[in-house]
Amino acid sequence: MPLNLHHLRVFAAVAEQGGFSRAAATLHLSQPAVSKAVRELERQVGITLIDRSARTPRLTEGGEALYARARELFGVERVAEDELRGIRGLERGTLRVGASTTIATYLLPAILGRFHAAHPQVALRVASANTRSIARRLLEGRLDIALVEGPVRHARLEPRAWRDDELVVIAPPMHPLARKRRVRAAALAAEPFIVRERGSGTRTVVERALAARGLAPRQAMQLGSTEVIKQAVAAGLGLAIVSRAAAADQLALGRIALVRVVDLTIERTFLQLRLRGRGTSAAASAFERMLVSAPPGARR
Repeated sequence: MPLNLHHLRVFAAVAEQGGFSRAAATLHLSQPAVSKAVRELERQVGITLIDRSARTPRLTEGGEALYARARELFGVERVAEDELRGIRGLERGTLRVGASTTIATYLLPAILGRFHAAHPQVALRVASANTRSIARRLLEGRLDIALVEGPVRHARLEPRAWRDDELVVIAPPMHPLARKRRVRAAALAAEPFIVRERGSGTRTVVERALAARGLAPRQAMQLGSTEVIKQAVAAGLGLAIVSRAAAADQLALGRIALVRVVDLTIERTFLQLRLRGRGTSAAASAFERMLVSAPPGARR
């Protein structure tokens, strides 16, 4: 028997909002109506989807599985809506751009400014998160443009090279390694490093590059922002490996310094992710044209 999509949508809202009352407010329904819809869906699928025994309702194992599929289903629905809106062109609408944190902080603002100047009638919604989160949002149909800095493998995603980037080792200005003209990579093994959280594209690239040289530097702390990492390095809490573009401002101010590692080069390619089989709206196409018109030397 086909699932009742109204009941499924109500169930997904309960899962997303973390409770029946919040879901009711979001859907503009009464709480009894929301509870009834979820019960009907449970009766239809033959299993309990939500554990109501705790103060806060929780998804059962079956509920988690169904919720994952519901997100995909409604993501496809959003894609269809977006494609139909795209037919109307650039006269109105919304462009949803997602980028991993280094790109969002240091590269994206100038492109957003150019796009807004050219198409002021298109509303921009920008999300910044780590690579894993941006990929997931694109898969769920919540983004039109997705730019990431780490490797992504998924059958439904098509990665396209966008820009090259170099990662550099930074240290407090008076650190002994920063004062040397030449440093070997082996010297990094004894140093405490400040790293990004798991799921960060930068962390993935760095760990792979160091592992290839048999290096596993000591981890001093984990922080969720490159900006915070730079401040921590400037405060003398450890070394870090970050994008050269991200380090430029604090290097210019003399608050951090480069460690010149002569036998370690870490390069990566920033990627644009495309959803296979998905059409591109007029707004997204216009934004993509701006992505490839980067200044000389910045593109691959």
